[in-house]
This record gives sequence, C-alpha cells and structure tokens, in this order.
Amino acid sequence: MRQSSVERKTKETKIKCKLNIDGSGIANVNTKIGFFDHMLNTFAKHSSFDLDLVCDGDINVDTHHSVEDTGIVIGQAFKEALVSKDGINRYYSFVMPMDDALVLCAIDLCGRSFYQSNAHFNVTKCGDFECETADEFFRSFADNAMINLHFDIIRGQNAHHIIEAMFKSFAKCIKEATRINSDIKGSLSTKGVI
Repeated sequence: MRQSSVERKTKETKIKCKLNIDGSGIANVNTKIGFFDHMLNTFAKHSSFDLDLVCDGDINVDTHHSVEDTGIVIGQAFKEALVSKDGINRYYSFVMPMDDALVLCAIDLCGRSFYQSNAHFNVTKCGDFECETADEFFRSFADNAMINLHFDIIRGQNAHHIIEAMFKSFAKCIKEATRINSDIKGSLSTKGVI
C-alpha cells in the first residue's frame, strides 16, 4: 500500500495527516476553515486518495498559515507515500468545466518542484477562506511533493467555481499520474529513474 503519516508542529500550526494513494476517496478533514475543508474533501473524492487530516492553526490571524502549512504536510505525505515511481503514468493533464469556470491542470511527478498559475479572483474570500491562499496551498504541495504543477484558468468569474475546478482537476491529474500502467516497465524516464 502506498501510504504515509506526517506530523508538523510550528508556532503557527499543528497538523497531523494520514494519506493513502491507493484508497477509495474517504476523507476525514478538519482545518476549522469551512471552504478549505470542502476543497480537501473534494480532492480526496476525485483522486480516490484516503485523507485523514487535522489542522490546528492561528486562524485568529487569518487562514494563510493553515492553508500553506497544510499544503506542505500533504505534499510531504504524498512524496513519502509514493515510494516507487516505477510503472506509474507520471504525467497527466485535464480540463475541468464547472459552470462558468474552465480550468486546465497539468502535472509531472518528475522529482523537481515547479508551480505556475494564472489564477485571479474577483473577490477576496470564499466563506472564511482567503482566495489568494489557493495558490499558497498548491505551491506548497508542489514544492514538498517535488512535482511540476501548472494551472491555466481558461475562463471563469465565480471564485468558488474556479477554486473548486482547480482542486478537482488537480485530483484527477494526480490520480491518473500515480496510476500503475502495465505497459510501463521501470520508470518513465530515459535516465532510468524519476
């Protein structure tokens, strides 16, 4: 089973995370940020990853530290769980429609971190979630999972729809990129290792 458990404690957040790549989409999430919990539940459902996560953060300040540090921890858990990259698809891209929003996500589980997004929002918050922290989550995930992650927001006006399309397209991409493909022998790299 490709699974891991990670804990992180700072003066700003205390986070515990269990991740199972080969799960069935079961999520038990509590970050005390309602919209963010909704996004993490959506991520688990659409990736088929099992995610058990509790974050106790300084949300009396704002949501930034909790969202960013959760990205760090889930990224670390993902890297730890994906022990071997032999036989995986490695790459995937997906375009997610969600009402007015159309979002393209592309990933490469290459062992190098890079994040790029052109997301901009017409509002500052979705519920108690600061919209700009969506980028902080995905950047932190990419940096700690050591993956390339790109988003192209093709169109959209509603921030809720755009952010949810980002999480859903990311989930779809990471599910397919980690899928074992019997046609791939060893790692999908001319170097012989990813």
